[in-house]
Amino acid sequence: MTSEWSEKSTADLMSRYVSKEMGYNVPKEGWRICLAHEFKEKRKPFQAKDVSLANIWGHIGLGVRYLKFWYKKTQVEKKAPFIDMFGAQPLRQIYGAPLGGIGGGTITRGWRGEFCRWQLNPGMYHYKTVIPNQFTVCLRREGKTVYQQVLSVERPPTLQGWNWGYCGEYAFYHALYPRAWTVYDLPGQNVTLTCRQISPVIPHDYQDSSLPVAVLVWDIENKNEYDLEVSIMFTMVNGSGQKDDKCGGHWNEPFHLEKEGEAVSGVLLHHCTAVNPYTLCIAAREQSDREISHQTAFSPKGPCFSLWNDLIDDGRLDSPTGSSPPTVKGEKVAAAVAVGCSVPAQGHNSLEFCLAWDMPKITFGSREKEHMRRYTRYFGTKGDASPSLSHYALTHYKQWEKSIEEWQRPILQDSSLPSWYKSALFNELYFVVDGGTVWTEIMEDVDISGGIRSEDGGLPAQPTVIKEYGRFAYLEGQEYRMYNTYDVHFYASFALIMLWPKLALSLQYDIAGSVVQQDLTERLHLMSGQYSPVKTKNVVPHDIGDPDDEPWVRVNAYLIHDTAHWKDLNLKFVLQVYRDFHLTQDRQYLQDMWPICQAVMESELKFDLDGDGLIENSGYADQTYDGWIVTGPSAYCGGMWVASLCVMCKMARLLDSEELYRHYKDLLDRGSAAFEKLLWNGKYYNYDSSGRDLSNSVMSDQCAGHWFLRASGLGDGEFQAFPKEKIQSALKSVFDLNVMSFAGGQMGAVNGMRPEGVPDRSSVQSDEVWIGVVYGLAATMIHEGMQEEGMRTAEGCYRTVWEKLGMAFQTPEAYCEKNIYRSLAYMRPLSIWAMQLALNTSQKDQTTTA
Repeated sequence: MTSEWSEKSTADLMSRYVSKEMGYNVPKEGWRICLAHEFKEKRKPFQAKDVSLANIWGHIGLGVRYLKFWYKKTQVEKKAPFIDMFGAQPLRQIYGAPLGGIGGGTITRGWRGEFCRWQLNPGMYHYKTVIPNQFTVCLRREGKTVYQQVLSVERPPTLQGWNWGYCGEYAFYHALYPRAWTVYDLPGQNVTLTCRQISPVIPHDYQDSSLPVAVLVWDIENKNEYDLEVSIMFTMVNGSGQKDDKCGGHWNEPFHLEKEGEAVSGVLLHHCTAVNPYTLCIAAREQSDREISHQTAFSPKGPCFSLWNDLIDDGRLDSPTGSSPPTVKGEKVAAAVAVGCSVPAQGHNSLEFCLAWDMPKITFGSREKEHMRRYTRYFGTKGDASPSLSHYALTHYKQWEKSIEEWQRPILQDSSLPSWYKSALFNELYFVVDGGTVWTEIMEDVDISGGIRSEDGGLPAQPTVIKEYGRFAYLEGQEYRMYNTYDVHFYASFALIMLWPKLALSLQYDIAGSVVQQDLTERLHLMSGQYSPVKTKNVVPHDIGDPDDEPWVRVNAYLIHDTAHWKDLNLKFVLQVYRDFHLTQDRQYLQDMWPICQAVMESELKFDLDGDGLIENSGYADQTYDGWIVTGPSAYCGGMWVASLCVMCKMARLLDSEELYRHYKDLLDRGSAAFEKLLWNGKYYNYDSSGRDLSNSVMSDQCAGHWFLRASGLGDGEFQAFPKEKIQSALKSVFDLNVMSFAGGQMGAVNGMRPEGVPDRSSVQSDEVWIGVVYGLAATMIHEGMQEEGMRTAEGCYRTVWEKLGMAFQTPEAYCEKNIYRSLAYMRPLSIWAMQLALNTSQKDQTTTA
């Protein structure tokens, strides 16, 4: 059934492709779609009006308070709220792989080739397709132009002197992040173009992976019996489609840089805003048989015949010298670079372009502090690095590709893994770069310790990993604008700890430093309507701040609930500390984190209300499922508490602390017994122990604590917290009910399911599918020898998001069975890397057993 599903899905995305040309060295695995494809299903974002009547009564107060907050933020302060319930992004089924490395800003190209999503100012997204940003091909035979075409299916109302409307049925897009290919079979020309985009996103690389660059290589195949002269022109507006493109003062200049025997030429586009100015750069590598030409400045409005005719005349541009004058207010300016080469009959040639952007110094919304991006360590902070960046990219991209291929090859060549999984695993990594991500150098005056030194149970002012590898932050989602939202990072963190472990540890040190800090400023929380402190001591923060304010300085941007007492955040910190140590074997990290772990665990003990070793909930379940009411011990928080006690025992043993081992072992023994007694019903763990009508709902994420134990090499013998047979029974119940009894078993696992096989609709979240939770669930199944069920569970999410709903490179937090999705481009689906860890662990176990 799965293979039929696979073939039908892929065939549907490519059904309108009429050519037989499959491009130049395009890989088999990945996400592939014809440029003429139209997605049939059009979904709408969840908004306030979508709350069901059954849930409205309990949320009236929240609604009124949120409306007041929203009005003040948008109408008085003229800022965007951290979550905009009245202005969710509409679904645009257009996005492809983003350009650029980690933490330097991103520019996303759509799968039809458009430049359409921008995040140059840190964490702040701007969704605008900039029409003049295009590639154009010119074919010449015996000195005459025979074909000139913008490689875009668009037919815009501007630039009408250009030849638009490329037939999408003769082109397809293929993504295997961090690379992507677009294949154009030029109708009637016997010429195939393959554009390959490469971004330097390379595991365990902490230099090149930080660069704000992308290389675009055009492979040209001439299937004719005669030679051709082929030129590709790259046009770019000075700006990103925002109002400040017209603010005046922007200017362009040509450049040529030669060093180490290699030369590049192009145009610099200086975008001179008062806040976070930057330079865009379009460039090409000089070679003896290539001709590079440019147009320093042209106006991207009106028909723009002059640029078009300049190229059509002789396949090259005029290449004026000198800079363009600064723009006047109200006007935009653009630039163009063209590269030409000869392509022999029945032959091949290639052209290489680079797009770079240099915004070395950044400020966040409050403008309080200036930060230096990571890449400035290698390219300086003066804002003049664009030529060097483009030179470096064009002379190193082949090594990047070699490293990317070596990393991906073992997985791509593993015939036991399905094709959809290979696509999902690599393509979901887009969020590491395009999650509003910032990667900065730590400034000399910054103290992350919270003022408590190592000898007093705190941290160094500047831990070595942060000094050497910088500070890292990514958003909960492009629409949920909070950095390092910790309950979600719990799931997503697998991608970082497996691929960029130093960034994962750096993030953990930042979180640990904030644990010991407090901010007793009282503020209103929108759910309860009550005032409480922003941050209390020995509690993990919900997030480290809003990019429209001052991240790292003011934490807990989340205003909905009082996050000062969320139980799961502390537990998730403890579980991640040991998981990270298990995977890195960094003993210094373990020693630094141990006092913090003790502090947060002791703060949790106050919730053990009856002294049975098991913490209890009241009100909302926890930070992750914050819309779901819970009473008493619950499967989710209770299970993570028991798992946390287990890893505390393990860490105490590793650090030769026998007294603390006995302390946590006593709690573990009593807590495990209480957990089983109160929550096990013979088949699975009840949602909570309240005895309410819905307390026996089947929660898809009920084994989250056990999942982390397995990911940490624990869960057996001395460090077993849950009976194996009960975990397997619970997972089977989830598979039978939440997966196979929901949407025909083809949409993943619904969060909550009633034992009778209908979704739990008691809350806004219980009848949603959370893609990142599903990937974590699938990983748990794989750890428990249920690989077929795990793959089937995860496949439903991939097919739904990437092939049915048109949400490629914007995987949301959630969708319902019909009509609604919530929070596009979300952090949690990075948890698919937990599946790969589970597969790696299973293979290792099999090898050891054999």
